[in-house]
Amino acid sequence: MTLQQMKYVLAIADEGSMNKAAERLFVSQPSLTSAVRELEKEAGIQIFVRGSRGVTVTAEGADFLMYVRQVCQQYDILQQKYGGSGNVKRKFGVSTQHYSFAVKAFVEMVKRFGTLNFEFAIRETRTMDVLNDVGRFRSEIGIIYQCDYNHRIIERLLREQELEFVPLIDCRAYVYLWKHHPLAGESSIGIEQLADYPCMVFEQGDGASGFLAEEILTDNDYPRMIRSNDRATQLNLMVGLNGYTLCSGIICEELNGSDFRAVPFREDEHNRNTIMEIGYIVKKHSMLSDIGDVYISEVRRYLSRCGELKEDKR
Repeated sequence: MTLQQMKYVLAIADEGSMNKAAERLFVSQPSLTSAVRELEKEAGIQIFVRGSRGVTVTAEGADFLMYVRQVCQQYDILQQKYGGSGNVKRKFGVSTQHYSFAVKAFVEMVKRFGTLNFEFAIRETRTMDVLNDVGRFRSEIGIIYQCDYNHRIIERLLREQELEFVPLIDCRAYVYLWKHHPLAGESSIGIEQLADYPCMVFEQGDGASGFLAEEILTDNDYPRMIRSNDRATQLNLMVGLNGYTLCSGIICEELNGSDFRAVPFREDEHNRNTIMEIGYIVKKHSMLSDIGDVYISEVRRYLSRCGELKEDKR
C-alpha cells in the first residue's frame, strides 16, 4: 500500500463522496475508484460501502483509517522537519455545537502552535454534522452535550460511527438573553414568564428530530420559536426581538461580549430542569494528537472556572 492510496481513502472518508474526493484530489473518479479497490484487495477488507447517497465507512474501514491517519500525520511531521520543501502543514480540525467556550479554547490552542506550519479548522455546525465530521475523520474532536432526554439517541448514533463520548462538565439550564430584556434582572426565570418572547433555537436540518437539538429542555412547550444557524444571528435576534435561548450558562464574554445575561431556569411541576452533560467525542480506540491534547487541555482550563469537571476515564 502506498502513501498516495492512504491519502485517497482519507479524502473519501472526509468528503463522504467519491465525486467530491476526486474533485478535491484533482484525479478522475475511475482512477480513484481503482486505487481504492487495489488498496482494499491488499488490505483484505472492505473500507467503504457505496450507496446512492455517497460512501459510508465500514467498521473494519474505520479501524483501518485510524491507523492510516496516524501514518499520514507522522509523514507530514517528518516531511515538515526533514523534507526539502518545508511547506507541508499538519492539519487539525474541531467540529462543535454552537459553544463560545469551544471557540475560545481553539483560539488559545492556535496561539500556542501558530498558523505558519499548521492548517487549522473549526466548524460550528449542526449536531449530526459534528458526529459525521468525527466519524469520517474530517475533524479529530467534536464537542456535544447529552442529557436524560437525548441520551439514548445520541449513544446509538455514537455506536453507529464507532465514536466515544468523554464527559467534561455537568450544567443546569440557564435562560440566555439580552441585558436590556425585561427579564434580565430576575434571579431566576420560569417557563410561564417566557411565553411572550420567542425562543431561539439552532436549526438542525430537514427531518432532524428534537433529540438532536442543541438547546436543553427541548421537550418543554415553547409557543414562539425562531430558528437560525449561527451564533451572531441568534445574538442579533435576541437584541432586536427580545428573544432568548436555553443554554449551559457557560458564556465567553471575550467572544460574545458583555451585553447578554445568563439567568437560572426555574423549574416547576410540568417543566423540570435537567443536567446538561457536555463532553467531547473522538474515534474509539484512538489517541489524541499533541494538538488535540492541547485543545482539550484549553477546554478543561476554561470550563474549570465554570464548574466541577468530570474525571477523564479514557
